[in-house]
Amino acid sequence: MILAERQARRKAQAEALAAKAAASSTEVTIAHLKLMIEKLRRELYGQRSERTMRLIDQMELQLEELEAKATEDELAAEAMSHQASLPARPRGRPVRKPFPEHLPRERVVIAAPTSCPCCGSMKLSKLGEDVTETLEVIPRQWKVIQTVREKFSCRECEAITQPPAPFHVTPRGFVGPNLLAMLLFEKFGQHQPLNRQSERYGREGIDLSVSTLADQVGAATVALAPLHELIARHVMEAERLHADDTTVPILAKGKTDTGRIWTYVRDDRPFGRSDPPAALYFASRDRRQEHPDAHLAAWRGILQADAYGGYNGLYDPARPGGPVTLALCWSHARRGFFELADIAASARRGRGAAPVSPIALEAVKRIDALFAIEREINGLSANERHQVRQERSRPLVDDLRVWLGEQRGTLSRSATVAKPIDYMFRRWDSFASFLDDGRACLSNNAAERALRGFALGRKAWLFAGSSRGAERAAAMATLIQTAKMNDVDPQAWLADVLARIAGMTRGRLNELLPWNWRTDGADRRRAA
Repeated sequence: MILAERQARRKAQAEALAAKAAASSTEVTIAHLKLMIEKLRRELYGQRSERTMRLIDQMELQLEELEAKATEDELAAEAMSHQASLPARPRGRPVRKPFPEHLPRERVVIAAPTSCPCCGSMKLSKLGEDVTETLEVIPRQWKVIQTVREKFSCRECEAITQPPAPFHVTPRGFVGPNLLAMLLFEKFGQHQPLNRQSERYGREGIDLSVSTLADQVGAATVALAPLHELIARHVMEAERLHADDTTVPILAKGKTDTGRIWTYVRDDRPFGRSDPPAALYFASRDRRQEHPDAHLAAWRGILQADAYGGYNGLYDPARPGGPVTLALCWSHARRGFFELADIAASARRGRGAAPVSPIALEAVKRIDALFAIEREINGLSANERHQVRQERSRPLVDDLRVWLGEQRGTLSRSATVAKPIDYMFRRWDSFASFLDDGRACLSNNAAERALRGFALGRKAWLFAGSSRGAERAAAMATLIQTAKMNDVDPQAWLADVLARIAGMTRGRLNELLPWNWRTDGADRRRAA
């Protein structure tokens, strides 16, 4: 009776764990399908609102947690099923994709029996083989490369001959290009400060102090300066630029200054142009107007930006070289209305939340209609975009202005929705300028995307050590972000550039730019 009771209890526990594993598997399936639906919606209709900006990332994180939970429940149910002598019911798993063909294969052959385990006969013949593939990684390997230059003397004239010394990545450098590229990309691309890298190298048996690593970073920045100049020149040759800035804490004596990182992005891909995209960064200790005036002193064109007053000097008709044309960002204007029309956020705040503004909600819908048209004409030429905007977007913009004017007349000065309406009315000509020029964009999202790395990275490195440090970070961000925008692996590109730049003439440096390296350096990328 005791044994029967134990068996029944084990059976009940096994069934309960199996039910729990099945429920976890169902949750995984539902989460996976929801993620696929959201990705398809994003692909078909584009981004719908600010609250969905991080929705896919959140859903992927949730799916990760559910997958781990389902695997734990499945293993627990399988172990209990063996104890209760019940058949295991593994959950259905998606078919695994084959491993990439370019990965090297290492065959590990399990020794076959020399005799038949059934009858002991030695007459065995091979019928075939089953291959099980397991993905593995080789830990990082360190090595020292010894470059040997032999000396020879002539028996006739006693002259000594020796091959010239190879170019070093940095003057008197002892760090190879691949290690230096990894060091730079980890610091400026993955936001890992040098002290953390030094600790990690120490655990791997390599003693590289922070001061040594910092010395190599400074030398590499100087070596890469010519490429930075070429990218800056390319950006400043654009007819249209996206401009924005973000805060960067800069260490000062006894305090921390709130510095700024400025970015100017050239990206004509939405216009069907073949000009390579690029991003240029600058650093400053404050946000005064003199900085954008200096950055764009010799430039003239269409500036996609927000309504920051520091750009006003660029729009002055008396500006040497002529004024810059302003095209304001509709995403900024929409954001002011959306904060008052976010139904989900209002529901989360509970009863004390302010009611959703019907005027703001209607304004968001009208602005979204303009963005829907822009998604349809993405990739067309400037003339084609101008024609579509005149036919379809202009009536919507005119109706929006009339409607906002009517609504503003019914509101008091203290009404919260009056602020975003006045924000647009005071600058209406700059908002509507995209209708008359097919080169202008509807938003400044390209610049905001370019600054995302700094917004995330400053949580890891906390502050820049000095103004020179902030300028160095801006220079390296120019190189890394430009490589990313051209679909080039920044670390592989930096390794190849550092290995070749010291031996190249200035007239051939264009070969090392990311967009040229991508088209002409396929073999070098595969080797890297």
